[in-house]
Amino acid sequence: MDTDPEGILITNERGHIMYANNAYNSLTNVDWNKRIKSLESLLSRNQEAGEALYRLTNNLRVKKEGKEEFRLMHSLKNHSQNLGPHWYRLKARILPVSLHKEKALYAWRITDITSERKDQEKFFRELQNAIDYLDHSPVGFMSADHQGKILYINATLAEWIGIDLTTFTSRSISIGDITAGEGLSLIQAVQTEPDNQKTVTLDLDFRRIDNGHGLPVKLVHHVLASCDGKPGESRTVVVSRKNCDFNDPSGTIANMRFNRFFNNIPMAIASIDRKGRILRTNAPFLKLFPNAIKSDGTSNDIFSIVHKNEKSKIVAALNDANNQKSDIPAIDSPHPKDENRHFRFYINATLDRSTEAPEEQAILYTVEITEQKALEARMAQTQKLNAVGTLAGGIAHDFNNVLTAILLSSDHLLLQSRSSDASFADLMEIKHNANRAAILVRQLLAFSRKQTMCLVVLNLTEVISNLRMMIQKLISEPPQVKLHVDYERDLWDVKTDLSQFEQVLVNLCVNAHHAIMLKESGSLTIRTRNIPSTEIHSFNYSDLPKKDMVLVEVEDTGIGISSDIMEKIFEPFFTTKEVGKGTGLGLSVVYGIIRQSGGYILPESEVGKGTIFRIFLPRHVQEDVQLSTHPHDIAIKPPAESADLTGNSAIVLLVEDEDSVRRGSKRMLETRGYTVHEACSGTDALKVMEELQGKVDIVVSDVVMPEMDGPTLLRELRKTYPNLKFIFISGYAEDAFSKNLVKDAKFSFLSKPFSLKQLATSVHELLQSDS
Repeated sequence: MDTDPEGILITNERGHIMYANNAYNSLTNVDWNKRIKSLESLLSRNQEAGEALYRLTNNLRVKKEGKEEFRLMHSLKNHSQNLGPHWYRLKARILPVSLHKEKALYAWRITDITSERKDQEKFFRELQNAIDYLDHSPVGFMSADHQGKILYINATLAEWIGIDLTTFTSRSISIGDITAGEGLSLIQAVQTEPDNQKTVTLDLDFRRIDNGHGLPVKLVHHVLASCDGKPGESRTVVVSRKNCDFNDPSGTIANMRFNRFFNNIPMAIASIDRKGRILRTNAPFLKLFPNAIKSDGTSNDIFSIVHKNEKSKIVAALNDANNQKSDIPAIDSPHPKDENRHFRFYINATLDRSTEAPEEQAILYTVEITEQKALEARMAQTQKLNAVGTLAGGIAHDFNNVLTAILLSSDHLLLQSRSSDASFADLMEIKHNANRAAILVRQLLAFSRKQTMCLVVLNLTEVISNLRMMIQKLISEPPQVKLHVDYERDLWDVKTDLSQFEQVLVNLCVNAHHAIMLKESGSLTIRTRNIPSTEIHSFNYSDLPKKDMVLVEVEDTGIGISSDIMEKIFEPFFTTKEVGKGTGLGLSVVYGIIRQSGGYILPESEVGKGTIFRIFLPRHVQEDVQLSTHPHDIAIKPPAESADLTGNSAIVLLVEDEDSVRRGSKRMLETRGYTVHEACSGTDALKVMEELQGKVDIVVSDVVMPEMDGPTLLRELRKTYPNLKFIFISGYAEDAFSKNLVKDAKFSFLSKPFSLKQLATSVHELLQSDS
């Protein structure tokens, strides 16, 4: 230690000096025959040095070593001479062995580092000068990490793009934040081989952070790669093109402007050679296909960006381009690594090849059509459901007439039979099955959105609350399903049919229960919430109108629904259940009811995790207007039971174009004591009315008839007989209501198919009423 160039002092834990080497004595100006100076006596008068010594001493007491640097206004060796400030480094550690009876010994090492500090300060000043020069250079400069986060930016570039350097921190913004359009794709495409570097020149646009204004720039972009090939840091020189002289005879400025426009055009463009190798691309192309450029900077071919099933079409298109054919058909292809993304490729032959790119054979234009494909699929599904709905509605209308005749005839025969008759049981079976068929017809009408609904203003919180107990019972069978209900506070009102909406909710909950049963356990959640028009876009469903909606979600943790089945769940008669265990009309009825209410139903599912059905119903805002005569708004009150249904010779005009329904209805009303006059159309009814000189108590009329429909007949009769009572009978409220019905018209409605008792009750009650 005596020959060590650094001063060494050994003390015990109480600070008593045990040893000092020659360098320490020389540093503190102590001769061999003088008393050794302690560190405390040397440093305690200076605040900075005293605090450093205090910290090191405390660390040693808790067995921690340390190091401190401090500055004194004079040299420890020459107090009297004014040699200027001196810097010292003081280290402290615990010796591994103790001497004599001391519990611990501390070793202190002190070094004069003034010259070292002067070198550092000189270097720092030079660095500051370099930074100052870089900050105020006429070009911009920035460095970024491998993620594109900006580590450093000079003052020139910061001013150009609106960054306040006083608040800027490293990695607070990225290159993408200051790059306009698809320019970032060009920058990210600059790659190099492992443990190598690459420099490229790019023409693109930056944008200001503060106001978004564009700035045309030329970049000299330098990229490093680590030894494992991963992207490293980048350094970029930025030259502003904002005030360039566009009268450039060399064409450099024009080329730069073309590059900027080429990279900012909203279509992906690339040039390719005879074999399909990609020669040049713009920024949007690299955004769609980052793998178009290999890691070594070379280009891939067009076959790397199309699906393998479409490669033969690409080969044919390239051959056409090589033969300079025009009108080469476009090619649709999914992404080779993601079949949910779709692209359309246009290949045009290059007819005017330049000397700059003689190998250029064709221009490739590419558009992503993923959303278009999804929209086409939804449109096709909607059109299919509408077509099936129209067919189902027409079939249901015809079946209603047939079922009405069957029910009336069976009622007539039952009136003439006794329960002891051999045929009585068969007649009851006929009526029972006719009623079952009537239920199926009503379900078809619900799917086709042509059933007659009683629309009322509802608060769905109350509706779901009232149904909760029944739903709990429906899902209480093993396995036990946990029911959760989450209500939105102050839920908006909606306008729909109460009983129909209850049917929707019950159907969805029963289906959810079946899905959970297949998984043995799970939960069912019903939740409601308000969706303002500003949040509609978050559901990423293009058909949803941008207006306030009330959302009802029915979510289960069952087995889920596969994508191929999901496409068919709303189709009538489609079912995954065993034969005889389902009609396949449950979800189709749900779909029809919601759509007829002006709403939308959107299912989402993941196999093995569960399914969620989202129902969107328009928010109802109460307005002080008269009730509409739209068929969907007609309040239909089911006929009440009445003990005395005799007609007392009241005169009925029965208007029905279906002979079997007209004959059956006439016969049934006559058995109840009514005088019935019949007509097969609206024009025929007007003639009968004229012959009877208006002596008719009530008109019972079909809605859709040849020559003149029911609403038109009502309008014509009310001109002469304003108080004439009127009952419409129909399978559903057709378009004739909305087209020909008089505003504020008063009438009753009886839905087909109906029984004798329902017909007699409706006629009797309307005759007894005041309206």
